[in-house]
Amino acid sequence: MSFKLESVVPWGRNLNEYMQMFNLSNDDLLKKIAGFGDGPASFNYEAKQKGGSVISFDPVYQFSNKQLQKRIEEVRTIVMQQMRENMDNYVWTNIRSLEELENIRMSAMNLFLSDYECGKSENRYICHTLPEKLPYDDNYFDIGLSSHFLLMYTSLGYDFHIKAMTEMLRVCKEIRVFPIVDLDANITDMINDVIDYFKNRYCVEITETDYQFQKGDNKLLIIRK
Repeated sequence: MSFKLESVVPWGRNLNEYMQMFNLSNDDLLKKIAGFGDGPASFNYEAKQKGGSVISFDPVYQFSNKQLQKRIEEVRTIVMQQMRENMDNYVWTNIRSLEELENIRMSAMNLFLSDYECGKSENRYICHTLPEKLPYDDNYFDIGLSSHFLLMYTSLGYDFHIKAMTEMLRVCKEIRVFPIVDLDANITDMINDVIDYFKNRYCVEITETDYQFQKGDNKLLIIRK
């Protein structure tokens, strides 16, 4: 199935949010990290500035800087209107207003765009779609991260999520998936089945994070070898 830019809703998060979402320490930032579904996040760029080593994987990296910039502007108003209509689903503590949210997201995405061409030339942004096999050896990465993708899009089905996490675990010594809620902010109905599938071969835990924006999204799934 072809992947079309028109289906993409780019919405980037920054380094500080990644560190809170995934309980990342400063020492973690110095490890080999794989980001799955990073999209236009500034995490990769900001981590590099701190001496980190991050490779981001996302099918949107097949598109050019201009194409992504255009798409960001196309969906910006739509996304903010949706946020305005659903404000009660969010916790307005760390992010205090819609205006602050828009500034944070646009700042992250603009940093990404400023780094995109350089990052592609350095193989830090790689076009890839899970659960396809990654061009890396087993255990190449220390940590694999999935932000607002796996477990959230339940319509992709249980088999997709199992295959995607299995490939992540092939190349990563540990994976962290945030959040564990679906698109309606309910605990995803497949979480118990996913845990049951992996718990006999890996150490599996759910832990709280310091990050909560969508109500109920302060839980992190960790699977490690």
